[in-house]
Amino acid sequence: MDRQQEFVLRTLEERDIRFVRLWFTDVLGTLKSVSVAPAELEAAFDEGIGFDGSAIEGFARVYESDMVAMPDPTTFQVFPFEGGGLQRSGGESARMFCDILLPDGSPSWADPRHVLRRALSKAAEKGFTFYTHPEIEFFLLSDIPDNGDLPTPVDAGGYFDHTTHAVARDFRRQAVLSLERIGISVEFSHHEVAPGQQEIDLRYADALTMADNIMTFRHVIKEVATSHGVHASFMPKPFTDQPGSGMHTHLSLFEGERNAFHDPGDPSKMSKVGKAFIAGLLTHAREYTAITNQWVNSYKRLFPQALPDRITESPAYVCWGNLNRSALVRVPAYGKPNSARVEIRSVDSACNPYLAYAVLLGAGMKGIEEGYELPPGAEDDVWSLSDAERRAMGYQSLPENLAEAIDVMAGSEFVAEVLGEHVFEFFIRNKRTEWEEYRREVTPFERKRYLSL
Repeated sequence: MDRQQEFVLRTLEERDIRFVRLWFTDVLGTLKSVSVAPAELEAAFDEGIGFDGSAIEGFARVYESDMVAMPDPTTFQVFPFEGGGLQRSGGESARMFCDILLPDGSPSWADPRHVLRRALSKAAEKGFTFYTHPEIEFFLLSDIPDNGDLPTPVDAGGYFDHTTHAVARDFRRQAVLSLERIGISVEFSHHEVAPGQQEIDLRYADALTMADNIMTFRHVIKEVATSHGVHASFMPKPFTDQPGSGMHTHLSLFEGERNAFHDPGDPSKMSKVGKAFIAGLLTHAREYTAITNQWVNSYKRLFPQALPDRITESPAYVCWGNLNRSALVRVPAYGKPNSARVEIRSVDSACNPYLAYAVLLGAGMKGIEEGYELPPGAEDDVWSLSDAERRAMGYQSLPENLAEAIDVMAGSEFVAEVLGEHVFEFFIRNKRTEWEEYRREVTPFERKRYLSL
């Protein structure tokens, strides 16, 4: 037994923890959990926990269903706010993420965590470590109607408003405290543009740790919201006439202690590696959009034609810029060399973070390995240009709906290689089914407009 496993078992005993939850995600990023008694955990470290993979979305077919959830002791964390209410102290539950294995002990081809590990390993072979820093937006709602009616935001606040509504103010404070107590560092939190919309930014970490943190974040946010008698939603665009929720993510590569994106001798301070990484993100953007924006509703956020009177920052066109928040990729100003980074703005907060970070890293690394040239940056508001002007400048549109995104992804050898054949094929099948269900649905919009015909 290694030291980390010994630490976990000792902590369980010292803090009298009664429940240990073992977490993993399905291919779509839904959190799965199985609870084990502390007395069973030593055996779980040795043998894992067997389960029926055919019952998990995208994991296995019935005749190959046996799978094993192997706890990763490096992800052990006590949840001091569960088991007796958010205000109660004392650790009564804990969690660990699991790696999903086949019965012979090899990694499961369907485990999203393994997909990201594989991408990180390929980057490590080139000497790179991949770091991410997400800005996660979501809505706080007083209710979520079962009949599809509009929900009610908890407040009427706007961007950076210091809302007097007790729920939003107290919620953010409690959420940040809860995250910090389980070791997830928060950099900023504030009210976003739309009523009820919040943003919490996590401090940067390596991509695997961050993907685990995002899954934990979504769970904690929903738990804290429930304790306040409200609901948290990561739906990309709940309201027709309000902005949607994204997860703008800052990306950087390090070679040891050195930021590989920084070059003090370049006029822009961006290295050749950084420029090629951006070029990779742009070149393959249409191919990976189905992963970073995986729901029918995701494209209502990317193409918000219903907001004609507002400045639109939705990154619907494939271009990059420095100050331009309508660009898909932005290079923020930075002071210290180690702060050099790029910001990808299309990702939404309802994605599977393991798969999203895998394809973003894969695209950037492909740009580096094949020496992609970075095109000129866009400093104009891309939304204000006409279609003809955008075409003249070479700005392609991202896929405009899920069907188009899946068709583009289906022809991508690059995405197939990053995801692996099993995840790639399941994802396409699942999303085509979602699109067909959406396409045949008769909506309230249609009834309102056409019943009187």
